[in-house]
Amino acid sequence: MIIKLIQPKMIMRPMDTQLKTRMSPSLGLLTIANLLHDEHTVIIENENIEDIDFIEVVDIVGITVTVDVMVRAAEIANIYKSKGIPVVAGGIHITAFSKDVKQYFDVLSIGLAEKTWPDIIRDLQVGKLKDTYSCSSEIKGDEIVSPGYHLIDKKKYLFCNVISTSRGCPFQCDFCYNSSEAYKKLYINRPVIDVIADIKTIGKRHVMFIDDNFIGNPQWTLEFVRAIRPMRLKWNAAVSANIIDMLDLLDEMALSGCESLFIGFESLNENAIKNVHKGQNNIKKYETLVAEIHKRGIMINASFVFGLDNDDVTTFQTTLDWIVKNKIETVTSHILTPYPGTIVYEEFVKNGRIIDFDFSKYNTANVVFSPQNMTTEELYKGYLWIYRQVYSIKNIWKRRPKTHKQRVPYFLFNLVYRKFGKATDKLCKLITYERVGKIAEKFSYHI
Repeated sequence: MIIKLIQPKMIMRPMDTQLKTRMSPSLGLLTIANLLHDEHTVIIENENIEDIDFIEVVDIVGITVTVDVMVRAAEIANIYKSKGIPVVAGGIHITAFSKDVKQYFDVLSIGLAEKTWPDIIRDLQVGKLKDTYSCSSEIKGDEIVSPGYHLIDKKKYLFCNVISTSRGCPFQCDFCYNSSEAYKKLYINRPVIDVIADIKTIGKRHVMFIDDNFIGNPQWTLEFVRAIRPMRLKWNAAVSANIIDMLDLLDEMALSGCESLFIGFESLNENAIKNVHKGQNNIKKYETLVAEIHKRGIMINASFVFGLDNDDVTTFQTTLDWIVKNKIETVTSHILTPYPGTIVYEEFVKNGRIIDFDFSKYNTANVVFSPQNMTTEELYKGYLWIYRQVYSIKNIWKRRPKTHKQRVPYFLFNLVYRKFGKATDKLCKLITYERVGKIAEKFSYHI
């Protein structure tokens, strides 16, 4: 059978350039492809990079759906449905909010692809395709399928060295998809040997682990980082702020080649953190956490969410001052977005606080709800202001790392990716994204 897998065009945020769309391929689609390609022809199309070929003859179409591309996904589905080609929708939005999307697609794939797609294709072959396929049992770590790395067109992406070591997160913060019923009980690590096999497959010494929480099971993480230490990798990952209580693990991570950590600080307001049940964050320990990470020569990508209840217009300046004072190397800012299916979404709907149900705006760069202590305009302007301030030349210089080995990757990200991203994107189009990614790795990590 001929199976086409589609990633719809994403909605760009004000600070994004085309580099955002070319950062790395979809591991979700590559996992489905690897499940099926031995017995079937699998075509992957990323609409951020290429136009969808609607004329090409296929037997079935699969679309991965995040909330902000839901409108576009429905448009794509309608075109294929009009041709009599069945369309399957899966992905985080479909799994978290399946009750409201059935009308747009022929089939819903709810949950992990390993537990749904083999059944979908089997039923299609015998003419008994159902409208919904869900994970009927918990997945085991060794059942998680590796992405089909050999299927990637590497010229199209900056980095293809992305690996997942787990599924889900042990925490259920109210604004996160992990608070939805579909994800609440999902957290599983892959066998260490399987992850190492993926590292060997990609053949790179620089690896990006893209889990929701790399330290969700500290015992597993300790075993893993000790196992990869002899490989002399340079790696990045996302962890929760409670790593401040695991300094021995942080030591082992540094020894195994950790270069930077993404951490959801979210807010400097203690009440705001409590209100979204982010209990793993202790604001009183934030500065100690930063100091301990920096002491080990590791950079920080700090995530902040603006618009939480208890935030007001002073939040932006307070946060900027803290970022600069603590020399936070990179910052990812978001406007609070009530993702459908999450606790925040259900509460906001119940209380009439959502003012815009256009899901194409649910990309953390638009105000779609009524904030508690500021106007929608104040929240949006503050969000834009803090990005401009963080990535101003003045504050890029002030935030430069004390650790000299991190200064090259720091300036590459802050200047080449964020500040002058449009110019970098033109260079990528000239010499390919793959080559620019390799140059960045060589200068940053000497590999």
